Amino acid sequence: VRLQVQNVEKPLYRGTFHCFQSIIKQESAFGLYKGIGSPMMGLTFINALVFGVQGNTLRALGKDTPLNQFLAGSAAGAIQCIICCPMELAKTRMQLQGTGEYKLKKKNYKNSLDCLIKIYRKEGLRGINRGMVSTFIRETPSFGFYFLTYDCMTRYLGCEAEDSYVIPKLLFSGGMSGIVSWLSTYPMDVIKSRLQADGIGGVTQYKGILDCVRKSYHDEGWRVFTRGLTSTLLRAFPVNAATFATVTVFLMYMRSEDNLRECEPGPVIQQPSSL
Repeated sequence: VRLQVQNVEKPLYRGTFHCFQSIIKQESAFGLYKGIGSPMMGLTFINALVFGVQGNTLRALGKDTPLNQFLAGSAAGAIQCIICCPMELAKTRMQLQGTGEYKLKKKNYKNSLDCLIKIYRKEGLRGINRGMVSTFIRETPSFGFYFLTYDCMTRYLGCEAEDSYVIPKLLFSGGMSGIVSWLSTYPMDVIKSRLQADGIGGVTQYKGILDCVRKSYHDEGWRVFTRGLTSTLLRAFPVNAATFATVTVFLMYMRSEDNLRECEPGPVIQQPSSL
């Protein structure tokens, strides 16, 4: 976020490593975790929604084809924007608060929830949903490629439950899915970050998506649309590797348990309702 929105005339950071180094030096290691409250609150619901919608949409479409994988993923990406947009707005505002300061001189927001409440009081629902269209444009195809890549990778690597290397294969497939999904729509992520950061300090630069694209390109050239890409990809691989592998292993385990129960001879022992 900091690399995406920094002023090109007075840049604070030369690149990913310099940004990382500067935050620790100027703001301590806690500076790297600014805005963590928002993802902690939202990501559980987002992942539950994404995997639930994708699975149900794929079943509704009938056939498990590459096109249907893409469509089901896109549907999941579109629906989760309802939670994703306000969450990322709060995260962006919190991450930009007190840039370069060890101790904040002026704290606009106490935490992510306070940030959303203050935005709502000042700008209403429109303020809370700032960047919704750009989020929708980014997330819809991105999640389509996300699930399509994972499906193709797991089929190509032959990920089977009895395979002793299934976990490394799932981790690799999930990591690559994350990278492909981010590469597919990354320029729109830059625009989204700029729109959500716009208005901090009371100054508004952009009228909308097209105006932001035009002004960003005019001031900084095509490279502006790749700002922060390195740090995003470094994050994308481990995060999505862990996410996909966890979901897949959990579902495989639950399905194997169900199959075992169906095959058990004799009377079925009733399990406690909590299980």
